[in-house]
Amino acid sequence: MPLGVPPTVVGVVAFVLGVVLVVASVETFIEAVSESALALGVSGFFLTVLLAGTDLENAVLGVVAALDGLPALALGTVFGEALFILGAAVGLAGVLTPFETTVPRSYLLLMLGAPALLFALALDGTLTRGDGLLLTAGYLPLVLVVYGLERRSSTRYLSAEEVEAFEATGRTRPAADGDGIDGEGGEAVFDVDFDLDVLFENRFTEPLRERNEGWFRLGVAVAAAVGMTVGSELAVTGAEELLTLLGVTGLAFGATVMSFIASLEELFLTVEPVRRGRPHLGVGNVVGSVLFFVTANAGVVALVHPLDTSGTVLTVHWPFFLLTLVVVGGMFARGRVGRAGGTTLLALYAAYWGANYLV
Repeated sequence: MPLGVPPTVVGVVAFVLGVVLVVASVETFIEAVSESALALGVSGFFLTVLLAGTDLENAVLGVVAALDGLPALALGTVFGEALFILGAAVGLAGVLTPFETTVPRSYLLLMLGAPALLFALALDGTLTRGDGLLLTAGYLPLVLVVYGLERRSSTRYLSAEEVEAFEATGRTRPAADGDGIDGEGGEAVFDVDFDLDVLFENRFTEPLRERNEGWFRLGVAVAAAVGMTVGSELAVTGAEELLTLLGVTGLAFGATVMSFIASLEELFLTVEPVRRGRPHLGVGNVVGSVLFFVTANAGVVALVHPLDTSGTVLTVHWPFFLLTLVVVGGMFARGRVGRAGGTTLLALYAAYWGANYLV
């Protein structure tokens, strides 16, 4: 090993740097695509609906892991990040700031019913490439349903001001005051920005941006896509090293450590809107994320490499996922997530970690 650096240290550094680079690149990509769409005259509203619950970093990490011959690691990230959002993010929001929110029944039914196709296809013990195609294609109808619901005032999650803010910045910074955006209505909901815009926005690039805003943002999106690729390769390479040294399965590692680090931003996307008095934004992120994980995310990974869904997938991952989903759905249906409920969700997530390493 060069310079006598232990392989464990190399693996940890490569893994963490890779995941951080993927998350930052994805956030830059989402913001750049949204802004370029507006600048080039493409409708931003549908783009917002499409991206609101899409967790690209998890999909990118999963695809690269599958391509590198680690399909179990990829499948672990699907379950792990879903459990992180449902258990850790919603649970922490309930513990820190108990909240009430009215979730339309149609969204609850979508969230609770979305895993049915994945579960049915996984019962035979394998997700084939054909199954992956069905799951990936199944995401589009869900997106169209959400789009249709958002057009109805009785089920709309986002006000006009919030839609405009989302169109302007991708998934971040809806206005804190419903009376306005552009800094006039109060603080931004999200304080933490993970994107790499600082690398592209300076006095040297500003003239180019002003003259060709749309194409400039597309260029940033391309650079961010390169960052995703490099970061995911680093993360998976580091994960391979750690799996060998720690003697754990790829499924357990992906469901716990990799998902935890890759999902930290979801804490801000869920907890911070609740803390700022806009719980429906956090709930919208949860609902949209679940729809994505159990369809397109699992589907794209299966398209790359068939997935083994037997063994602990059936005895550990599915039971914890479905139980946590039902608990969260019940709290949303009741209209309140309190400290007792939040503590229950955090306990379920902690038990999920324990089950991954004990079973």
